[in-house]
Amino acid sequence: MKPQLSIFFILFSIFSIGQTKVKDTITRRANIGFIQNGNAVSFKPETPPLIPIAGAPKPSFSYLWELGDGHYSKEAEPKHVYKNKGTYTTRLAVTNNYDNGKPPATRPKKVAVNDITDTNYKDIASIADQNGFAILKNCDPIPEQEMVVVVSYQNLENYVSSGKLYLFYNEKQFKHNNFELSDFRTYANEREIKENLVASVNDLDDSNNYVASAENSFKLKKYRNTTTEEDLDASLLDANKTYHNVSVLEFDDANPGETRNVFYTFKTTPEMIKDTSATVTMRGIFVPNRSYKNHKIKNLEMEIVTSHDPNKMGSNGRFMNYRLVRFKRVNFKTRFQNNGEGPARKIRLETDVPDMFDKKTFQIESMYPECPICPKGEEPTVSCLDTIIKQKQIIFTFKNIYLPGTEQKNVHEKDSTKGFVKYSMKFGEDFHKVKTKSRTSIIFDKNEPIITNYATTRFLPGISIGVKAGYNFYPDLDKSTSYFVGATLSPFKSYRFYWQVEWVNALNQYNSAVTVVDQINTNANGVRQLIRTTTATENKNINWEIPVLIRYNINNYIGIGAGIQANINVSQEQNQNLTIDTYEGDKENFLIGTKTETNNIKTSFTDFKTGLLFDLTAGFARIGPSLGARYVINFEQNLNYFQVYGIWKF
Repeated sequence: MKPQLSIFFILFSIFSIGQTKVKDTITRRANIGFIQNGNAVSFKPETPPLIPIAGAPKPSFSYLWELGDGHYSKEAEPKHVYKNKGTYTTRLAVTNNYDNGKPPATRPKKVAVNDITDTNYKDIASIADQNGFAILKNCDPIPEQEMVVVVSYQNLENYVSSGKLYLFYNEKQFKHNNFELSDFRTYANEREIKENLVASVNDLDDSNNYVASAENSFKLKKYRNTTTEEDLDASLLDANKTYHNVSVLEFDDANPGETRNVFYTFKTTPEMIKDTSATVTMRGIFVPNRSYKNHKIKNLEMEIVTSHDPNKMGSNGRFMNYRLVRFKRVNFKTRFQNNGEGPARKIRLETDVPDMFDKKTFQIESMYPECPICPKGEEPTVSCLDTIIKQKQIIFTFKNIYLPGTEQKNVHEKDSTKGFVKYSMKFGEDFHKVKTKSRTSIIFDKNEPIITNYATTRFLPGISIGVKAGYNFYPDLDKSTSYFVGATLSPFKSYRFYWQVEWVNALNQYNSAVTVVDQINTNANGVRQLIRTTTATENKNINWEIPVLIRYNINNYIGIGAGIQANINVSQEQNQNLTIDTYEGDKENFLIGTKTETNNIKTSFTDFKTGLLFDLTAGFARIGPSLGARYVINFEQNLNYFQVYGIWKF
């Protein structure tokens, strides 16, 4: 290689390295550590440093340990006694709260139990508060991250039972799937089965391979958390209409009082909805005995997040149908967590309330810590929740409570440091189709406020179909008449700006200007004669107009718009009447003969024109009847015209 080429190659390499962005391949990892004494094991996580977020509370980790024998723990350093000898695969899911990085990745770790030295074994705790069925998660979903869902079920019968467990996910209301089920783990020989939930009215072989009876007369019931439901067919069909995917497990020989846990690992998809005020759900259905239709239902609600922030506000009013929401209750939920070193005795939530909601319809749906509403006009001496409704806010105050802090000594269960208020309201009498935003200021005792994210409500565009009819005035045409009817398509009852597409069918008739042509002919005798040809033309056509507008409602009664328009004569007929007058001599002194001729010319799809239009309506601008006026300027021909019409939007 020549010296010049060597130098050039070295310089080029250095320049390329300087210009190439090196991908950060460093992954934060957490390791499972433990100290073992026979069958008693003390676990301890080895976690990377936390990365604080400026202005946020102190960062921390929360944990979900899967201990390999069906037990789990949310303590930071759990201790567990294994009942039997064997090798157990333990797993750890770590969630980083108020942390500026991704959750640490972990790897499963084997624990070999060769000796039983401790007989202080405890069975999986019963689910007394959940009526034998519970669903929990280790964190709220973030796009392209993993989360773990634990489904717990308990046999509350006084006999050994065999049943089914359904977990529905990926709601059909969203355009894309939010979750992928990457793995599930069972510890009591539960087995996955396939069921044709769609075939709910045709149990073809009567073999219980299908989930519903041969009757189709049942009515679907609105979902609710239940202790016991009896119409399994309706519950499964409703869930199938709500969700895209389902995992179905069968279990056998659950002893009376026995509790079992199933662990699901979900990967959130890149296409997952990014709206941080949206709520997504999964639904579990627990059938304790496959021979009967009795079952229990639980919904797992999750808010979409961009970081794991326990102080958050959300709403189920993400996309609502404006036609149907007048009597709908919109739910809001504010969550909070005490991250202090001691308990909180008073928690104040100052929540914004958008003007479009009727505060008279306000009601509390649920809360934690659970406590009664404070009595009015007196200072409470017991735990209670006080609510003050102001013009722009609702203020919730938990009084005389005890909510432990995450940094408090002897607090091992992080869930005990969390609380929430869930409430609902209806819309007011006159509310517009606009997006709303609200957030909450959370004050623990006398500490500085923590401001949550915005919870938003939005409306689906909806479709409004309108009919219109009117008359076109053509100033430059002689004896013109033009009537039209048409249809419009636009979003339903838009507040300010919106688009509108129209199709108009017009019947037009007009006369073209009369033309007179004089010509001097010489006959066979050599005499000059004046030949005058008079042409009168009558035009009839069917014209299609396709306007596309941007409109703006100034208020409830006045609207303006502008746009472009294309039109074409789909059918055109031209009748020409020719009158030929022959005069003696080359002057029009003496008429010696008249002859008439008629020509009929028919064409179709001719005379394509485009133009601008400007529009004004008065009446009921957003929905209902109104009158309008429009001026159309054609580009190709000087054939501008006015239009007046009536329109009714539905």
